[in-house]
This record gives sequence, C-alpha cells and structure tokens, in this order.
Amino acid sequence: MTRDQVAQGAGATGELTAAQQEHEELPAAPLTPAQAFDALYTFCAAALVRQTYLLTGRRELARESVERAFQLAWQRWPEVAVDRDPPGWVRIVAYEYALSPWHRLRPRHRNPDPPVADPPDRALMAVLLELPPPQRRTLLLYDGVGLDLPETAAETEASTPATAYRLMNARAAIAARLPDLVDPSDLHERLALLASTQRLRAAQPPAVRTRSERRARFWTRAAIAFTVALIGTTALTLRTAPTHYEPPVPPGAEVQGVPPRVGRGALSEAEEGLREKLRESATNGPERLVPLGR
Repeated sequence: MTRDQVAQGAGATGELTAAQQEHEELPAAPLTPAQAFDALYTFCAAALVRQTYLLTGRRELARESVERAFQLAWQRWPEVAVDRDPPGWVRIVAYEYALSPWHRLRPRHRNPDPPVADPPDRALMAVLLELPPPQRRTLLLYDGVGLDLPETAAETEASTPATAYRLMNARAAIAARLPDLVDPSDLHERLALLASTQRLRAAQPPAVRTRSERRARFWTRAAIAFTVALIGTTALTLRTAPTHYEPPVPPGAEVQGVPPRVGRGALSEAEEGLREKLRESATNGPERLVPLGR
C-alpha cells in the first residue's frame, strides 16, 4: 500500500468519524404527549396496581383506582408532565381513590375478594387490612415502596413525627401477629413477594386515554346542560317575578257589635189578619199577575 492510499484511507476514516459524531450530537426528537403518557403508564402502572391491592385487598378496586388515576393524569397532562415526580403524582391519586369510604356503598365492592391461597400470605394480608388506613398507607409507602420518612410524610400530608408514630404502630401490630416479620427488611421482602404473586394486569395505555377523553367529554356536556338549565330557570324566574312590592293581605278581623240572628217566631192575631187582608186585596182590582203560592 502506497503513502497516498494510506492518506486516502485515513481521510475516509476521518470523514466517517465526523459523520458519526454529528449524528450522535443531534438532539433526539421530543415525545408527543401520548407517547410520554404511554411511557409513564408502562413504567409504573403494573407495580401501582399491585401496591393498591395491598392497600385495599380488592383486585378489581385496585385496577379501577389506578386506571382512574391515570385518566385524571391524562386530563391534566400539562401539569403532570412538568411535575418533579409524575409516578408519585399518580400514586397519590390512586391511593386516595382506593381509600375512599364511598366504595362501601357500591354493590360490586361489598363482598370481599377470595383470600390468598398461601397461608403465610393470607395471614399477612389479614393483618394489613386490620390496620387503620393511615397506618396501612404509611407502612406501604415506607416498607413497601421504599420512600424515606420525609417523603412518606409529605405524601400522606402528615408531619414527620406523626408519620413515624404511625409506622411504629403498624410494625408493632404486624410483629405481634407475625413474629417472623419483626425485621423491617424481612417485611419489605414479604410485601414485595405478596404483591408479585397476585396476577394483576392493568389496561392498555390507549384504552385508558380513550376512556379519559370520553369521561371528560361526558362531564363537559353535563356541565353545559346544567348551566343551560340554570340560565333557563333564572330567566323564567325573572319573567314571572313581580316587579313591584305587593303588601300581603291582612287576615280577616271579627266585626263586633252585630246582633245575633234570630229565627222568625209565630205571628200575632193582628199580623195574621193583616196577612189575610193583603192576600185578598191582591186578587181584587185590575187584572194583574198574582204569584201562586206553592
């Protein structure tokens, strides 16, 4: 190989390297809102369904809570997209929906789910569901999800001492019933294992976005219909309402001093004679109409 060929080969190699560097320096195309939402959903939806199941003990409610949370996230995507912790935003909404006391009034959530097949997992699940909801949520966030104490306090909207108190009470209740879970690391592993053994699947991201848009359209139309009905009622009221003050009619008052009514008594002899005279004189004289007494 001659010196010119080596120079040509080096030049070609240098051009290829520059092209590669230029390609690597090009910024990646930004994701569309739908792509970013789908990426977030794919990243944390399945794990969030398992966490919500540990929080409620109901499979259908866990899936519904997570789906509602992501529907709300899609409706408020400009806000969620710039949040410092989008998974945490969705988790807060899902937990709040799952712990709502109104679910007790729904027929589909009145009957409990079938218990877990494994006896140790069944015992752990029973102890979790016996905890008060604030303690259960604090325990799940700290020992299940792995948040630190200030983050757990911020997410549960409680002070750090109150959060620590809830956590200690929850751990003490579990240790009293399940002595093998005194160590927090063992409890963390058991919670992760219990959540992973449940076959819980989340819906597909396009279906969640479609339901969210449908729900948003429904509530928008409902709000418009309510506004129109309110405007119509107000216009009708203004149309039929009096334009001046009308004093109320005073109640009737009893008239004093009126003599009582008395019945007509028997006629005297003079009155009877006068009556007969009037009757006879009515038939004499010029011809006229005479009332007939019947």
